[in-house]
Amino acid sequence: MRNIGDAWDYLTTSANWHGPEGIWTLLGQQLLLSVTALLVAMVIGLTLALWLGHLGRAGFLAVNVTNVGRAIPTFALLAILVTLDRPGTDTFGPYGRAGLATLIALSLFALPPIFTNGYVAIREVPAAVKESAAGMGMTGSQQFWRVELPLGLPLVVSGIRLALVQVWATATIAALVAGPGLGALITEGFYNTDYPKGIAAAFVVAVVAFLLEVAGTVVERLVDPARGASTRDRVRPAIGGGA
Repeated sequence: MRNIGDAWDYLTTSANWHGPEGIWTLLGQQLLLSVTALLVAMVIGLTLALWLGHLGRAGFLAVNVTNVGRAIPTFALLAILVTLDRPGTDTFGPYGRAGLATLIALSLFALPPIFTNGYVAIREVPAAVKESAAGMGMTGSQQFWRVELPLGLPLVVSGIRLALVQVWATATIAALVAGPGLGALITEGFYNTDYPKGIAAAFVVAVVAFLLEVAGTVVERLVDPARGASTRDRVRPAIGGGA
């Protein structure tokens, strides 16, 4: 209990929040790292998932290949990447030491939920809805943008939310290769037996993860094309049908 009290004192001391090694600075670094890794995973994984979902091809193979990433520990992958000549441990812009290696490891970690949810979201649009859209003369592109994506968007956002929270929590591993983020406070605190510092930083990571989860859930509800409506009510606006 003493360590918890001391951790609270650490968090409520203004000096610990400011400066180049302060909590605000490290929190910003970890957010930058997490969001960048998420965007990279979205550009690669989500684009491919939506395309394959629309075509209805190679999905089973692609999802299973992507899910192999779940079995590879992110830290193990990072350890391998930093031992290579490229990307190695060189400083990479605002992402710090071994920044490129960390971004690659986190981006690969974010791929499975983004890809899987994106693919399933498009493939699970009812066949009857797609046939109705085609019967109205919609092209494949119009069918995707006006029917499939609006109906699948909540599940797509769910995958992004899951990936963001996971990447944010995992980004603390950057500290193990002297990278940026709140992991630096956690490792420093526990390595030097300054447990309150480590606990305080871990608490901040947990609180931000919770806030990201809540924000993602709100967005997921907002993009639902027909919150609380019946399945039939959801389908009609999507394909432009009347009463």
